[in-house]
Formats: sequence, structure tokens, C-alpha cells
Amino acid sequence: MDVNQAKQEHLLALKVMRLTKPTLFTNMPVTSEDRDLPGDLFSMLMKSDPSTIKGAEMVMLGEMLTLPQNFGNIFLGETFSSYISVHNDSNQVVKDILVKADLQTSSQRLNLSTSNSSVSELKPECCIDDVIHHEVKEIGTHILVCAVSYTTQSGEKLYFRKFFKFQVLKPLDVKTKFYNAESDLSSVTDEVFLEAQIQNITTSPMFMEKVSLEPSLMYSVTELNMVTSEEEGESTFGKMSYLQPMDTRQYLYCLKPKAEFAEKAGVIKGVTVIGKLDIVWKTNLGERGRLQTSQLQRMAPGYGDIRLTLESVPDTVNLEEPFDITCKITNCSERTMDLVLEMCNTRSVHWCGVSGRQLGKLSPSASMSLPLKLLTSAQGLQSVSGLRLTDTFLKRTYEYDDIAQVCVVCPFLSPES
Repeated sequence: MDVNQAKQEHLLALKVMRLTKPTLFTNMPVTSEDRDLPGDLFSMLMKSDPSTIKGAEMVMLGEMLTLPQNFGNIFLGETFSSYISVHNDSNQVVKDILVKADLQTSSQRLNLSTSNSSVSELKPECCIDDVIHHEVKEIGTHILVCAVSYTTQSGEKLYFRKFFKFQVLKPLDVKTKFYNAESDLSSVTDEVFLEAQIQNITTSPMFMEKVSLEPSLMYSVTELNMVTSEEEGESTFGKMSYLQPMDTRQYLYCLKPKAEFAEKAGVIKGVTVIGKLDIVWKTNLGERGRLQTSQLQRMAPGYGDIRLTLESVPDTVNLEEPFDITCKITNCSERTMDLVLEMCNTRSVHWCGVSGRQLGKLSPSASMSLPLKLLTSAQGLQSVSGLRLTDTFLKRTYEYDDIAQVCVVCPFLSPES
């Protein structure tokens, strides 16, 4: 940050500087082949350069640290630190010095001063120092306003202030995608998969310390970014979790409705809150940054008036032998239904039972289990189809095909034949 001095009529001078960590020195290696005119001159110069790494002189990154030469970039989620110094340039004692530092953003004004009390007196060539810190939570223009008030020996009260403007940039680009996994079995209910795509849009690599999902009260979450081994889990991105500039990484999470919400999950309509992402990273020499997204929302999938799922179905069945499945019917409408079940045979799958039977009335948001029996007449992977539900109140029929697949085998044939 630029150094600003007070005007000549003021007895005090104000200096404001940003505090940042040093950076590793980089040099540009110059090389040539041995048969060229310089021979090994360039390589000898690089080896004698104290800023290079011994044995790796051609690597641009050196061993030395350099102090910041400019203000640099400030990114959302980082901690902004600044050094404020008020120096008495005059030859007289100044009294009742009050230094105040405010940060003005697009939405609020924050007081960053560590102390709001005044200093009784400041002798010539002495100074008042203060260090302020602020975790940046907004992007866009920020203005640091430093105000100094004091009293001269003659009792005159003077006041001046300085403005320091800087921009806060976005360090990450976060995109989310939702995938709805409708369950076929009652043990797994309405899973929601969240894919978070995180891109480093800064000019330096990041160490991704933590990327977690804090679910809403309705869901419990399982992270799918670890590979379990015999000893312990290892990240799918390896031991060194670095994200290079402009690189993108995908994180995957599985959310399940909690037990008290599981029954209602199938009939929830509209927008539901999933949770929020918590991202922590480190850059350069360990500067820490943290971002939390706003609450992630998804549009609940529409199931129409009736939702049909499978509570139990076998994976493998024998040819021409009856097998059982259990369906679950949920009324997703806001009215009572009077349902009639019809079963239509296909070429390879035949229903065992009476078609056209009454299932009775089903209230809004209510469910019923429906055990059914089938018979297959063809081997291979066969699709279960042909269920029809008719609401006698509205004379409306709902068709359900390809609701499950079963593998049909012949028990009379040995594996060897």
C-alpha cells in the first residue's frame, strides 16, 4: 500500500502498510549447450549464484525469501492485515491522540481499531503503532479509512484522515450439480448426490486443507472423496492435495434423509435446502483462507400424483418359477385416491394374480405396500413391466413400465454345459 504522509500544517504523519508474508525468490535460468560459444559459462554462473538451490540450479524456485514489492492481491476468505503508524514529525509534544481505522465495504462499515481510547501525549520523534486484522467476507471495492485527531500545545484541536482503496477478488469458482438417486429398496431412501466443482482462479497454487459439506437438519452426509485402505483412508487426490492455477477438482457427497424425514422425502415438493460447503485452503507460506457458500438448494424431483417404488425384488430368479416382489405406492397429490390395480403380461414376464382388483382409498401423503407374484418364460435379463394404477375418482390411469430388472437362469442346466 502506498505510504501517505500528512500535510505540512499537521504535526503528525500517518503511514499505512499492508502486512504480508515474504515469497520465495524466483530466478530465470539461462542455459546453453556445451558446443555453443558460451560453453559451460552459464551453468557455472548459476551454480555460484547464492539464490539457487544446490543440485537444482535450473529450477526457477530458489531458497531465498523476498519481501513484498507491491500491495498484491487480496482474495475473498483471506485475512487482511495492515500496519498503521502515526509519527510525531514536529518538535513539540502532541496530546490526546486518537487513531481510528474503519473498513468501508459495499454493504457495511467496520471498526478495525484494536483500541478506541486516546493516547495522552506523544513526544517528538515518537510514534503510535497498531496492527489490524480482518477476515474478508465480501468481494468488490473496499476502502480503509484512517482518521487521526489530536491536540496541540496551544490547545488547538486538529483532525485529518486518509483513504486507501483496494479490490477484493474471488479466489475460487464453485459450481454444484445435484443427482437424484431414487431408491428401489427400503433400506436406501431417496439419496441425493452432490458434485462440487472447485476451480482455482488465482495465479498461485493452493493447498486444499478441507472441503466439507455441512448438511441441513433434514439430511445426513457421507463424503465420497476417500479411498479406504487396510490402515486408513486416503484422499482420492493423493497425499499432496495441491490445486494448481486454473485447475478444477470435483468433490462428491451423498446425502440421505434422516429417519424422521424419510417418509416425507418422497412427497416433498418445491425447493429443499441441502446444506453449505466449507472450504479451507493455504497459499504461499501458509496463509490461510476460508469460504463458506450460501445454503445450497435443489428442486425436489416431481413424481406426479402417484409414486411407485420397489421395497424388495430378487436379483436372480429361476426360469418358469414364480417369484415375489413388493411395491410401495405413495399418494403424492393433495386429494384422496381410490385405486384399482391392473397387470398386463409381456412376452417374457407374466403376472400371477387377479387383475383389476380394488386396492382401496389412499389418503394424501399416505403409502401402502403391495406384494405381487410373477413368472418368467425367457432367460437372460428381463424387465418387469405392465403395472397399471387407475384412480376411479378422476378416471385417470398411471402406467409403470421397466420398474425393475431380474436375471433369469435355467436351474436344469449345469454351469459346465
